[in-house]
Amino acid sequence: MVRPLEILLLLFPCAICFPVSMARAQQVSFTLGRATASNRKKAPDATEVTAAAAGADPQAEIHSETLPFPGSVVSASPFQESRATVGNQRERNSHEVPEESLQGRKREDFNQGIYYKNKLEFALDVGWLPINIPFPLDFMTGDPYNTYPLRYTLVPVIASVRWQLDDVGGPSILRGNWDATFSGSATAIPRGPETRYFSYDMGVRRNFVPRNWRAAPYFDLRFGVGNIDAKGPDGVMYAQGQDLTFTLNAGSGVRYNFSSEYAISLGLNYMHISNANLSQSNGKPNWGVRNYGINVYGPMIGIDIRLGR
Repeated sequence: MVRPLEILLLLFPCAICFPVSMARAQQVSFTLGRATASNRKKAPDATEVTAAAAGADPQAEIHSETLPFPGSVVSASPFQESRATVGNQRERNSHEVPEESLQGRKREDFNQGIYYKNKLEFALDVGWLPINIPFPLDFMTGDPYNTYPLRYTLVPVIASVRWQLDDVGGPSILRGNWDATFSGSATAIPRGPETRYFSYDMGVRRNFVPRNWRAAPYFDLRFGVGNIDAKGPDGVMYAQGQDLTFTLNAGSGVRYNFSSEYAISLGLNYMHISNANLSQSNGKPNWGVRNYGINVYGPMIGIDIRLGR
């Protein structure tokens, strides 16, 4: 039979060793915890040491802890890729011209600053008209379509004010504008029995204006009334029957614009002078002085200068 004293003697060493064992276990656990925490901190690798020695920022390098193997390349995250894509797109957009702007530039036409509504111009035209032809409207007056033995050469000097009536418009090759023309003319007659002719003319001109062309074709038509030193009453055959006459001018050519202020023109001009048979006596035996008229054409050159702004 075991006695109580013997039991106490057996349990006494266990009671002393158990607290000691627990204390040692706690100390070992604390030591392992500190070692684990210190291991989590990244020790500087060779790349950072080299960068620090060179004076570079080690944060600019790729962290070695993100590289599974030395020398490997880590791809950027989707968020970083999207930011890079947006940045590149903005950079490209800053150098690209919007399509609407390109279309607007295509629509721009410098001629809109040359031909526009209410623009006023002064024009001076000089012609040399030596070619005699039949009156184009003879078929309407019942006269024979022929020329007369007496030949004329006219040299008109025409000063005009042109008033542009509208802006450039119209389809395709008809694109352009209209201007009204008010002219005073002094015409020398170097060949023919008469010597001079003065007239006042009014008419219109159509400017055909291609987009962004400095050269613009035109066609004009003018009617007027004038005075000539008629030699028909003096008995000169085929000369003009009276001083009071009417005139018709029709021309076409090309105008070249140096700027919105200055331009020159070159073309052909037809000029007709007659008295509308006023010098004749309605077909009675006494004809009075028969009217023959003058019909000539030739080249004409001119200069155009803008008035005002």
